[in-house]
Amino acid sequence: MSNYITGATTALITPLKNGTLDEATYASLIQRQIDNDIDAVCPVGTTGESATLSHNEHKRCIEIAVEICKGTNTKVLAGAGSNATHEAIDIAKHAQSCGVDALFSVSPYYNKPSQEGLYQHYKAIASAVEVPFMLYNVPGRTGVDILSDTVKRLFYDVPNIMGIKEATGSIERTVDLLAKIPELYVFSGEDAIDFPIMAIGGKGITSVTANLLPDMKAKLAHAALKGDFVTAKALNDELYDINKVLFCESNPIPIKAAMYIAGLIDTLEYRLPLLAPSVENMRKIEEVMKKYTIVGAK
Repeated sequence: MSNYITGATTALITPLKNGTLDEATYASLIQRQIDNDIDAVCPVGTTGESATLSHNEHKRCIEIAVEICKGTNTKVLAGAGSNATHEAIDIAKHAQSCGVDALFSVSPYYNKPSQEGLYQHYKAIASAVEVPFMLYNVPGRTGVDILSDTVKRLFYDVPNIMGIKEATGSIERTVDLLAKIPELYVFSGEDAIDFPIMAIGGKGITSVTANLLPDMKAKLAHAALKGDFVTAKALNDELYDINKVLFCESNPIPIKAAMYIAGLIDTLEYRLPLLAPSVENMRKIEEVMKKYTIVGAK
């Protein structure tokens, strides 16, 4: 278990320029995460617009993350999710061959598999690789919920399945998971409730806000892991306003806008069907950002 990732991980955005992956900016964003004590970067999760990237772009994002993190204390927890099991296996195998430290895989979206379908899907992907593997449950976006009993079956049946990124928004779900599977590594997948999830036994966070404020998110997670819940709660409270505004439209629309406002990305580009936020929401994001010191902002 000692090689499992814990602490603060960042669900990286994917910067685009003229419709293609902006590799230089992507590398600099990852370096900024390393410089601010983030334990792992998560390339091409759903925040990375994985649903609209080509397979080659997806794979390239993983390669860049591994290149930049090599020789540092920051690990790579790469996204290998798809609603087609064979596609997820292909990405997972590529990620492993690149040298990632671990994988996480969003549940299949749109096709709404049964619990048995989810079990077989995850068993097939995790069994195709040797690296530690995390499930990723975000029913509000995928339309399907990986129930605790299914997580339990997978955890005990597939040796390299070590945890879950939990983004139901339910504290009770984390209580249920850890009551049934005490050894499970639960990561908070919802920024607003990072502190409570870690306080009841979560091992880490996978944060959207950490794109913008990696230093604060790293401090929060590290304090919680040490049992310093006073510090962790204070940081969670301080981050509440930014966490809230970064979900005023579908993720990753607001976080990309915030990164652009801060001068951390040169162009504000999304892949259709995503668009820039409304003028009103752009103003809201800008207003809330004034409350925070953003390292490296231009």
